[in-house]
Amino acid sequence: MKKSITLKDIAQHFKVSVSTVSKALKDSHDISVEMKKKIDDYAKAHNYRPNPYAVNLRKKENKTIGVIIPNILNYFFAQVFSGIEKVANEKGYNLISCISNESLAKERNTIEILEKGLVSGLLISLAEGTEKSNDHEHLISFAENGIPIVMFDRVTDDIECDKVIVDDYLGAYNAVEYLVKSGCKNIAVISPLDNLNIGKQRLKGYTEALKAHNLEVNPNLIVKIFDLELFTAEIRALLTRNKVDAILGLEEFSAINAMNIAVSLGHKIPDDISIIGFTNGQLPKHVSPKVTSISQHGKYIGELATKKLIERIEGKEDDKPEYVTHKLKTSLILRESTRSIPE
Repeated sequence: MKKSITLKDIAQHFKVSVSTVSKALKDSHDISVEMKKKIDDYAKAHNYRPNPYAVNLRKKENKTIGVIIPNILNYFFAQVFSGIEKVANEKGYNLISCISNESLAKERNTIEILEKGLVSGLLISLAEGTEKSNDHEHLISFAENGIPIVMFDRVTDDIECDKVIVDDYLGAYNAVEYLVKSGCKNIAVISPLDNLNIGKQRLKGYTEALKAHNLEVNPNLIVKIFDLELFTAEIRALLTRNKVDAILGLEEFSAINAMNIAVSLGHKIPDDISIIGFTNGQLPKHVSPKVTSISQHGKYIGELATKKLIERIEGKEDDKPEYVTHKLKTSLILRESTRSIPE
C-alpha cells in the first residue's frame, strides 16, 4: 500500500501554499480549473487522504483554542495565561489548557491529542526539552492540518506562523547598563536557562553591555545552573571567591535566592551588591528589600497572541499568508535592591 501524503507534500510539489492546495481539493472558485485538476490528479495518484478530524473541526466551526505552556509555576506564564483567558472570554472562545512541564514527550503527546479536531487554533510556548532536542516534527505535523498556530516567548523558526516574543537581549543589556551607570563594575549573571534561546539572548545582552562600557567579561562571574539542588553552593562559591557588586538573575527565583544567600553571607543590599531579576512577578514586590525587576509584560503577550490567533481562525485564508513576529520591549521596574544612578 502506498504511503499517504499530506497537504504540505502536495504544496511543496507545486510550490504553492497549503491553503491553495486545500482550496483546490475543495473545488474552490478561487483556484483556476487547470490548477485544481493538477492538484486533484496528483493527490489521487499519491494516495492523499484528508484528515477526518480536521475536516470535522472546520464543519463544526469549533470555537476552542488549545494552549500549551511549559511551566505553570513560573509567574510569567501565569501572567501570559491571564491575558489569553481575557481575550478568549471576550471573543467567545473556550480554552483547553495544557502544561508540558518542560517535557518534549508530554508536549508531543498533547499535540497529537489536540490535532484530532479538538481545537480550531493553538497557542504554544516550547518546552525546554523541545528546545534542547531541536525536535519540532510534532508541530510541523500539526501545522500541516491547516490549523493556525501562534507561538509566544519560546519559539522556533522551523514553524511558519505568527510569533510574539520579548526582546530578551535588549532587556538584559539595559539592566546591565543601569547597573554600570549606578557605579557597579563587577557584575555577575546567574542563568538557569542555558538550554533555552531566551537564556542565550539574555546572556548575550549581558556580555555585550559589559563590552560597550569597557568592562571585562569575566567567566568566573557567569554562573550557569544546570542542577537546582546545587544552586546555593554555586552562589556561595561565586560570592566568596570573587569580588561582586551586582547580580543579574536571568529569571525571578535566581535573583531572589541569590539575594538571600548574599544577605546570609553578610552583604548589604544594595550598598554592597545590587540585584536585578527577570520577570516582574509578585515575589520581587514582597521580599525585603524589594527587588528591581525586568518586566516582560506577560499579560499583554497573552492578549496579543490570542488576538492574532483569532484573526487567523476567523479571517479569510490568504493564498500566501504573511506571518509576523512581534518583538516586545521590556521595562526596568526600579525598587530597593539597586542603587540610584548618580546625578
